[in-house]
Amino acid sequence: MNLKPSVAELQKEHIVMELESIDRMYLNAYVPQLTTEAGVAGFVRGYLGNRFASTKQVAEMTESFVESIMQFALDHKIDLVRFQKGQRKDDVMQGRLRIFRKKKHQEGVVFIGVAQEKARVPRTVRKAFGNGGTIPWINYSSANVNFYYFYCLDEEFGPFFIKFCSYFPYTAKLCINGHEYLKCQLERRGIGYEALDNGISWCEDVATAQRICDHFDERKIEAFFRKWLRRLPHPFSAKDRQAGYRYDLSILQAEFSLTQIWNRALSGRYFFEEVIRENIDLGRPEQVQLIFSRKLKRSTVADGRCRTRIITEGVIPSLHIYYKNTHSKQYLKAAKRRTGLRTETTINNAYDFGIGRRLRNLAALRQIGFQANRRILEVEKLTHDCCIGQQSFQQLQQPANVEGQHASALRFGDPRVQALFAVLVLFSLQPQGFRNKELRPLLAQALGLDCQEITQGKTSYDLRRLRLHGLIERIAHTHRYQLTTIGLRTVLFYSRTLNRVIRPGLSQIAHPNFPRDRSKLTAAFRHLETELTNYLTQKKAA
Repeated sequence: MNLKPSVAELQKEHIVMELESIDRMYLNAYVPQLTTEAGVAGFVRGYLGNRFASTKQVAEMTESFVESIMQFALDHKIDLVRFQKGQRKDDVMQGRLRIFRKKKHQEGVVFIGVAQEKARVPRTVRKAFGNGGTIPWINYSSANVNFYYFYCLDEEFGPFFIKFCSYFPYTAKLCINGHEYLKCQLERRGIGYEALDNGISWCEDVATAQRICDHFDERKIEAFFRKWLRRLPHPFSAKDRQAGYRYDLSILQAEFSLTQIWNRALSGRYFFEEVIRENIDLGRPEQVQLIFSRKLKRSTVADGRCRTRIITEGVIPSLHIYYKNTHSKQYLKAAKRRTGLRTETTINNAYDFGIGRRLRNLAALRQIGFQANRRILEVEKLTHDCCIGQQSFQQLQQPANVEGQHASALRFGDPRVQALFAVLVLFSLQPQGFRNKELRPLLAQALGLDCQEITQGKTSYDLRRLRLHGLIERIAHTHRYQLTTIGLRTVLFYSRTLNRVIRPGLSQIAHPNFPRDRSKLTAAFRHLETELTNYLTQKKAA
């Protein structure tokens, strides 16, 4: 009988290409001084010199901006497309982009789209004062306004779009794709590759491709944005920009992807089957803490913002993990000759990780996103491939003596040992390790005790015997501990075996009233009992 390779074996031996890259990015372009009512009032009164703060004073700017867009379309013979309700804008872009490329255009505006959408804009209201009079006052509110989409092709960044709000202060959104940037750079260098839907499945020089992805940073994005602001109609004049009213970029959404290409489609299917079967609990709070290296508050757990979903489209499943506004997913990507696994983390709010949204924080977000992808794979490998030998098992059932130091046994089935191992699983991927005081409350919770009942001395005793049995080690020059390799496999083996084999198995075979047709295991044991009884009866009669 041929056994299926394990998840660790598949990751180690059956991956022919691996690429880590930023995928889609959705950026907000705004003028920092105009994000508040006071800032807008300062622009109207302080900069434009009007007596009252009213958005009527910027109506002329709005008309001039819209007229400049129309004139730009006429001058460059660019089609103006009004999007219909429910129409997929990307589908329109793909069709027009194919025609644009057939004309051998390397760069330019493909078309301009118009759509009405909700936006946060300043409006003028009448505010009353104590003497009974009113004056114009500015409040930010929501309104339906026209947005102008510039769908473009750049020779270095590939397809992208910028959309401008036609209403003051003319906020904009920029959407780019790191994989499209990679393809353009490979073509410019003459490096052969095979395109994958939103990625690549093969490359002549993978090392160069990875370097290109690594150098896709905030400086390149900023320079790219300024380049196209110079080419497209601009709502603020040169005088406005000299006065400091210039666009800045912040990150609304960033996708960080890890693409792994299998040597054959069967390997990818084996991997995903095992991952889904063993990791349906990846979205639980304790697992999310490992993946994102974050301590979760009770409010976050109570709100249900940590969860796992398995979504199937046709026969292709995908695994989804949620943490606050961050979403990680795994799915298979099919190419002509190859199958790839995409592990992808999408950060929709940088504040979830205590990081600002400005573009200069991209490097910090990149580190969080790529580390989350690697930790997901690491957790999946460990939960599937934990193993422990007979000799190691017997050593844990007996006291340990190491250089004159004595430690009691860590017996399988002991409630305190099982609780201790279950808690250690939570710390298994913490890069900074754990301390005595971090272990105590979780251990008390696992044992159903009050925190005061687990003293520092009792926890020190547990840490000592774990250390002498070789399951944990102290991090040099600190009071923190981390699991050893054998320790990690041992605690996973103990926890998984008890919870997934011993407890459910005994509940079926030991319960006297458990329906026979509900469990093959129960039916098998009862059949065995019947056969043994018949056999012994025959022997006794003989």
